[in-house]
Amino acid sequence: MAIARQWLFSLKAFAAAMLALYIALALGLPRPYWAMATVYFVSHPLTGATRSKAAYRVAGTVLGATAAVATVPQLVNMPIVLMGAISLWIVGLVYLSMLQRTPRSYVFLLAAYTLPIVALPAVSQPAGIFDIAVARIEEIVIGIVCAGLVGAIVFPAKVAPALRARAATWLADAAAWATDIMSGDPHASASRHRLAADILALDQLITQLSYDTESANTLRHARALRERMTMLMPLLSSLASVLEALRKHPDGMPAPLAQALAATSGWLKGRATAPAQRAAGGSASHGPRGGHHAALAATAWSQLGKLAEHWDACVALQQGIGDRPDSPRRPLPQVEAQPARAHHHDHGMLLFGACSTGLAVFCAGLIWIFSGWEDGAGAVAVASIACCFFATIEEPRPVAYSFLRWSTVCLLVSSFYLFLVVPNAQSFETLTGMLALPYLGIGMLIARPGFNLIAMLLSVNTASFANIQSVYDANFLATFNGSLATAAAMLFAPVWAMATRPFGARVAARRLIRASWQDLAQAATRRAADAHTRLGGRMFDRLGQLVPRLAASDDKLSSDGFVELQVGYCALALQQALPSLPLPARKAVRRVLSVVARHFRARLRAGHVIAAPAELTAWIDEALRQVAAVPGGARREMLDALVVLQVTLHPGAPS
Repeated sequence: MAIARQWLFSLKAFAAAMLALYIALALGLPRPYWAMATVYFVSHPLTGATRSKAAYRVAGTVLGATAAVATVPQLVNMPIVLMGAISLWIVGLVYLSMLQRTPRSYVFLLAAYTLPIVALPAVSQPAGIFDIAVARIEEIVIGIVCAGLVGAIVFPAKVAPALRARAATWLADAAAWATDIMSGDPHASASRHRLAADILALDQLITQLSYDTESANTLRHARALRERMTMLMPLLSSLASVLEALRKHPDGMPAPLAQALAATSGWLKGRATAPAQRAAGGSASHGPRGGHHAALAATAWSQLGKLAEHWDACVALQQGIGDRPDSPRRPLPQVEAQPARAHHHDHGMLLFGACSTGLAVFCAGLIWIFSGWEDGAGAVAVASIACCFFATIEEPRPVAYSFLRWSTVCLLVSSFYLFLVVPNAQSFETLTGMLALPYLGIGMLIARPGFNLIAMLLSVNTASFANIQSVYDANFLATFNGSLATAAAMLFAPVWAMATRPFGARVAARRLIRASWQDLAQAATRRAADAHTRLGGRMFDRLGQLVPRLAASDDKLSSDGFVELQVGYCALALQQALPSLPLPARKAVRRVLSVVARHFRARLRAGHVIAAPAELTAWIDEALRQVAAVPGGARREMLDALVVLQVTLHPGAPS
């Protein structure tokens, strides 16, 4: 079924590309192949994603072309200054594009490399810059409109079913992790990294959902589901730490709790009905006489109850996404907090990537200027596109090798079409049949995860190398010179990326971990009390960024981000409840938070993980005694947070 959907998408993309090429040829545009290549730039198997990319790509193209019209007439007689202005433009726009996590990033990325695409070929004829800019906008807009029309009319693929299926897969993986935790499987933590990465991938689908023809209720369900799923991650992680501490305790796992874990595990796997309210949990007390074992058991009961509540809400919300007449309509659960609204940006790394890209384009421009190469302007324009794509890649070496291999394939295939196939195309129908073989394959690559960059390269290079125009002209020397310029540009971009960014994901992962320690030090102070929602969201967002970098890095880091996530949520819960405590309990909790803050500041100074101070356990015990004596039900959250903090920072420590 997946192969059938990929073929359907490939056929739709090819039909849209041929329609765009036909219109561009009929209008006599100078580079009609840009309209064809644009279709593959904006096409996506989901209709909403195509719409979101298309709208912002039009805006980015217009912005970049406008900048070219304003820049070239003023600086055409100062080529080095012109290249400096183009480079600064690219630095600023690439940086802004990397700050965005939504389709709005296309505005800045397209504007970044549209300026050199329009401006540099016009240096030899600056009086025609306006006509060149208009032609480029027309070519790209034709491709975008054709892709959007064909995607919306011919078997449109809605985002909601894909989001619902993706969420169901995530919940199944989360259920497997939860059951491994409850059964004491030593490999339970192996799947949590995948969950953290997959939940952030859902953000893209939810963003695309807003561009689809869905109701506001569907979008509200999707966003509420995203928040509930976010809450499950620290909850499952802290439950794992508490259960591990219970199993290591001399008194072991209480029998009622073990039965409740088994029942909950069966419920999560769908083999049992929802667990009843756990009255047995009341026998485990957080009180002053309960002791460490009783505190662990009471926290486990509490975490188990929260898990059941959040899980039931996630299932209800997942079933409520999209038009499901066969599923029962359940009320939308309330979401108390929205911790995923904030984002973490490593501005230092983003600026480095943007500046490296701008400097690469400037150096390529200097080579063109001082060499006097007639076709060098086209090479610099192509290099700017490739460098903008490499700006977002932290491990350029493996991508660069693949980039170069596929560039060679593009050159060979396009030369074959240019000299042997296109001359025999006496009609547009014949040309369409000849182009079907390579472009149907390109469409299949776009529909497959991990091949998008390669597909973009193939679509643009195959079209530009083949040089499809209304009048056939295959001057071998001119074609060879142009192909050589493009090949040089394709070689320059990956070589520059490998030379200027040799450190890869390892440095980025270490910087993320240090940023987590800095946020934890702030979360444990009173200054962070008014910003827990943004701080919690930033910590989870950072975890999602850290997971793929840990997988890409060969450096064995001493932290995987989940410890920091648990500590952060505990510190924020304590900060939130502080104002409601009486003075003795408030002082005890503040003392604990102060020690936690000093500990993570010490980690920042040391630059690596160090053990928590030994006195932290004693201060946590004192805080537990003080908070346990406070009447009312609000104390449960603080007691749970203190216990989780203890087993996370001092696992196995006697109490």
